[in-house]
Amino acid sequence: MTLISFVVPAFRVQGYLRECLDSILGQPVADIEVIGVDDCSPDDSGDILDEYAARDDRVRAVRLDRNVGLGPARNAGLDRAVGEYVWFVDGDDWLVPDCLAEVAARLRATRPDVLIVDHVRAHWDDTVTRSAMAEVFPEPPGPVTFRLRDRPEALELLHTAWNRLLRRVFLADVGLRFAPGWYEDVSFSYPALLAAERIGVLDVVCVNYRQRRAGAITRTRGDRHFEVFEQWHRVFRELDRLGAEELRSAVFERMMWHCLTVLGNGNRIAPELRPTFFARVAIEHARLRPPGGHRVPGGVAGLKHRLVAAGRWRTFSALRATSRAGEAARRVAGRVRRRVVPPARFTVRAARDTALRGYHRVESRRPLDDNLAVYAAYWYRGYACNPAAIFEAARRLAPQVRGVWIVRRDRVHTMPEGVEYVVAGTAAYHRLLARARWLVNNVNFPDSMRKRPGSVHVQTHHGTPVKVMGLDQQRYPLGAVGMDFAGLLRRVDRWDFSVTSNSFSTQMWERAYPAAYTTLEVGYPRNDRLVTATTDEVLRLRAELGAGLGEQVVLYAPTHREHLPGYRPPFDPERFLDALGPSGLLLMRSHYFHDRDRGPRRPAGPARIRDVSDHPRVEELYLAADVLVTDYSSAMFDYAVLDRPIVVYAPDWDMYRLTRGVYLDITVEAPGPVVRTFAELLDLFRSGEHAVACDQARARFRERFCALEDGRAAERVVRRVFLGETG
Repeated sequence: MTLISFVVPAFRVQGYLRECLDSILGQPVADIEVIGVDDCSPDDSGDILDEYAARDDRVRAVRLDRNVGLGPARNAGLDRAVGEYVWFVDGDDWLVPDCLAEVAARLRATRPDVLIVDHVRAHWDDTVTRSAMAEVFPEPPGPVTFRLRDRPEALELLHTAWNRLLRRVFLADVGLRFAPGWYEDVSFSYPALLAAERIGVLDVVCVNYRQRRAGAITRTRGDRHFEVFEQWHRVFRELDRLGAEELRSAVFERMMWHCLTVLGNGNRIAPELRPTFFARVAIEHARLRPPGGHRVPGGVAGLKHRLVAAGRWRTFSALRATSRAGEAARRVAGRVRRRVVPPARFTVRAARDTALRGYHRVESRRPLDDNLAVYAAYWYRGYACNPAAIFEAARRLAPQVRGVWIVRRDRVHTMPEGVEYVVAGTAAYHRLLARARWLVNNVNFPDSMRKRPGSVHVQTHHGTPVKVMGLDQQRYPLGAVGMDFAGLLRRVDRWDFSVTSNSFSTQMWERAYPAAYTTLEVGYPRNDRLVTATTDEVLRLRAELGAGLGEQVVLYAPTHREHLPGYRPPFDPERFLDALGPSGLLLMRSHYFHDRDRGPRRPAGPARIRDVSDHPRVEELYLAADVLVTDYSSAMFDYAVLDRPIVVYAPDWDMYRLTRGVYLDITVEAPGPVVRTFAELLDLFRSGEHAVACDQARARFRERFCALEDGRAAERVVRRVFLGETG
């Protein structure tokens, strides 16, 4: 018999759902099932569930034909569960590795109706907050069970569904199901404790309760938070039905704590709704107060109880304002104590920078230029990537918009003829940033730039991510040395649009860069050229690179290792060229970060080895190449558009995965052959198998990552962003 049925509801959790499912399926317990319920989610959560169900027979995917909400979605999973116990795990949370072994052992040893497990709050800034388990149970109960009347303090543990496992037959016997609406956990978890004959507590952290920066109900203001009152009405109706009168006082105290917690949360109750919410709390206090009285907490909490009982909103509000003012004053004092004011060192450069910042502020007071768009790529390295493709499409489809590029002074010579530009750091640069209506970049603009109301920032990115990015890098500090994550989020908050090339990228960016932007999942504009290029254009590009007819052109493009400065994969160009044979041409392209290197360039080798690191348009190299050899670079996702052979050369995969972190096991889901040593790479090319192997793998890869690449991605961005078309 299946021991545990996991019910995982999914609605707008595409960025987190894979981590959730992996954390369950990777546990060292075999007798489980996972029932994923797609609550008619508008994102790709349902497709992710289908994907997991197709490759793991422990997973069943359920698609609801309409959005019913978290509670009814859980009921849909419960109806299909066959396990002895049911564990409702939310799709954006995840389990602690190996925790299930201890959970299963406790279930088998004690057979509780309800087993409560410990959790931590995992915040988006990679900090962790412990639960109240240690305060509620200073002495862990151990492997015993109890009834709630014997340990009523169990009510003080967080009342969620995901921190407890419930015996499925017990739920059926008692008739417990989730109610619709917000705060659905309240009317399920408390009655379950009231009805249970055997409650267990496992003081082992099992759940990471994700505290999302954006998109969580607990951070959404609105009047739906008033639904908490009806959920508590259901609790008291269940209390009466179950005959648990001796627990009425303890349940009432918990209700008051919960309602006052909701009222005090500015992320939930807007200022204009606070008086009304307070009035409802006062009404419920009078309606549900136990006839024999109840315990009033001490201190400020007790004062709040008495003010609610008396209906004194003004005094209650003043108390809150005084408390918040005191907290703010303490924070300011702390910052003042920590601040170290450096001595004033006015140099010519400092004075110039100060003047330019002042000029920027002045220009920022002038109206936006509604016909001005600014473009940039790779920290002002020049004309490239998705911004260049969007620029070209905008010139054709929105000619009324003047497009101006920002470029570093040392890269001015790379700008195409006829493209208007300004040099970074000049007065013209500051004027451009201050006045432009549209700002398009494949990285972020500097921190010093403030987003103006009415301006539109388009983040195009510059690749499908294999390695972890953004906030996810906090878990892999070796690859995030010197990163300012708070500053990163301030930059992300400027985005209005995020352009993605496939559903996978959308999912990963959503969790790596949580904010309120709109995702444009339209394909990558820079890849349009790969789709629309003609045979004559390809032949011309090959000729410019020195490739004759019949020659096999291999492009080798490894990625950058932030955690290993100066690292280069073991790759001997001359030996590789020998393996290619007399009709081979090797193009070598380093990551764009390597233009920062200060060391001497490698001496030129044979004529059939070309260093193309400075080539301005990588798309042209893709078009010219017959084969791509790469490691963990996003180049493979772009090159796959051409449906040509790709070889993954991953000499340091194990170390890279553990230290840098990855979203995708590219050795398992590769678009072509995978080799781990240089000797294997040479053997692959000597045999010619690189050109004929893995056609099915490449087809699957293209279906997953390249389905949107039809040559019109840039047009879709221009029509949505510049022309306002939404159809």
